[in-house]
Amino acid sequence: MRNCPVVLGLMAGLALLPVDEALGQDLADYDYENLSFRGIGLEAGIAFPSRVATTPTINLRFDLGFLGPGFRLAPTISYWRSDFKTEEVAELEDRLENLVVDADPGATPTVNLGVLRWSDLVLTLDGQYVWSGSPELEVFLGSGFSAHLMNGSGAAIRDTFVEDLLDRVTLGVNAHVGVALVASPEFQLTGQLRYEVLDDLSYPEIRFGAVYSLVSRGQPDGE
Repeated sequence: MRNCPVVLGLMAGLALLPVDEALGQDLADYDYENLSFRGIGLEAGIAFPSRVATTPTINLRFDLGFLGPGFRLAPTISYWRSDFKTEEVAELEDRLENLVVDADPGATPTVNLGVLRWSDLVLTLDGQYVWSGSPELEVFLGSGFSAHLMNGSGAAIRDTFVEDLLDRVTLGVNAHVGVALVASPEFQLTGQLRYEVLDDLSYPEIRFGAVYSLVSRGQPDGE
């Protein structure tokens, strides 16, 4: 969470970009009527979370086209699952032991939680500014908001209040940069660097994949 101000500052700057861009564009160019389902993609990634072990991710990406000149909306459904780091489990065990001692000062509890896991189903809406360096290459920079449906599990915490504490629905924000190589009129090869921030978890992520487009992608809309 120490990186949160940096990420939030970057996203605030990105949020101001439409204002600057709009100075040279007619506001009528930005219209939800411009949006339509244009393509779908599959991306595999590696996330490096702050509290759980490094883990692969799977991401289903949708292309809704361009809200205005060069500004694309891209929803994504993502999933990952990983074991809590040893130090995180140890800290939770210490807290539980302290709770027992607070309730019974004479107790000498030993808590062993074993392996704990977190899984996360993520629903994200990204806004991306897209530039074309050539007909074959796109570069995009963006930010987004996400809903995280997180589920905690482990043999020692099944059907306990600890499991309930790990089960949650929370919001997140991200900043990202990526490239897309137009391999054919229908297919793009994509790569992204992302940083996601939640209330008690953050992680950088690398993604690679491909997008199938229903329309020719030689140039972004609105250019």
